[in-house]
Amino acid sequence: MISIVFGLGTALCFAASSLIASRAAKLIGSFPVVAWTMLIGLFLTLPFVVVSGIPDSATGANLGWLLATGIGNVSGLVFATFAYRVGKVGLITPILATEGALAAVIAALLGESIAPIVGFLLVLIVAGIVLAAIAPDPEPLEHERPVVAVLLATGGAVVFGISLYSAAHLSGDMPISWVLLPARLVGTVAIALPLAITRRLTLTRRTLPMVVAMALAEVIGFTMFAIGAQYEVAITSVLASQFAPISAVLAFVLFKERLGRLQITGVVILVLGVTALSIVS
Repeated sequence: MISIVFGLGTALCFAASSLIASRAAKLIGSFPVVAWTMLIGLFLTLPFVVVSGIPDSATGANLGWLLATGIGNVSGLVFATFAYRVGKVGLITPILATEGALAAVIAALLGESIAPIVGFLLVLIVAGIVLAAIAPDPEPLEHERPVVAVLLATGGAVVFGISLYSAAHLSGDMPISWVLLPARLVGTVAIALPLAITRRLTLTRRTLPMVVAMALAEVIGFTMFAIGAQYEVAITSVLASQFAPISAVLAFVLFKERLGRLQITGVVILVLGVTALSIVS
């Protein structure tokens, strides 16, 4: 029951983050959105880092995995926010949800064995992405570029996958706050600080509540996933991956974003492939 509650909570948080990012990026730009999200997230995370203290596992290889986790997470958000500027939420979020599948691909490329069923599901997921990318859009948005959006979302999924693969190598006794910290630190130092120095860290009254809500959704969502995974990884992963269809439905309801039949078919294939992969993995 705990894994179900926290898995669904994760999906809702990530869906909220996706919807907010899609609006905010069009208002103030991708880099400022990521910068503010990470900066606010850093202030949210630091008190818990201080309370937990420096863990014994924060040495050697784990520090390298922490850094890779942070860089991958921030890079993924940059790709995602750029994708949202030129594409629809219902098309982009299912691709971003393949991060777990791509983590499996990375593991296979680095020599880890991969079951035949996993290989089949990965091919199915790729087929869904390609179909969604090349299918005609009956109601294109202004400045919409579906192929570019798919390529950006795929790039985001790849680096998110690297982040997940790196996080999987962290010691099991690493506090959640310490796993959250690297991305917030990297985003603040590599993006927020340069933007602030060059006076390009833009923010408006309209986007202020957006970036605060996005930062909260990111921190709470990851925390809920980590807690749920401690009880049942498979259930938590499957439910968390459903942020994609939730985002697509909400984008249709809130923003009137419609996908064509072939696009929907590709997205459905993609979501089913990701769900099945979460189960068999």
